[in-house]
Amino acid sequence: MNSTIMILIFAMVMLMFMAFPAMKIVEWIESKRELSSKSQNILTVVFTIILSLGIAIFLEFF
Repeated sequence: MNSTIMILIFAMVMLMFMAFPAMKIVEWIESKRELSSKSQNILTVVFTIILSLGIAIFLEFF
């Protein structure tokens, strides 16, 4: 329970820093395949959350 709370706290902090890498990933995907504006926005949010959780888990356990 305690580590879950710490992971979520780390993830909330990392959301701000992971937005730029998420935008770059979506730009790379768009260069390979045409995406609508709505799809770009959704992918950016999804990748931001995934990257933030990944970094938070890394910070908690390593």
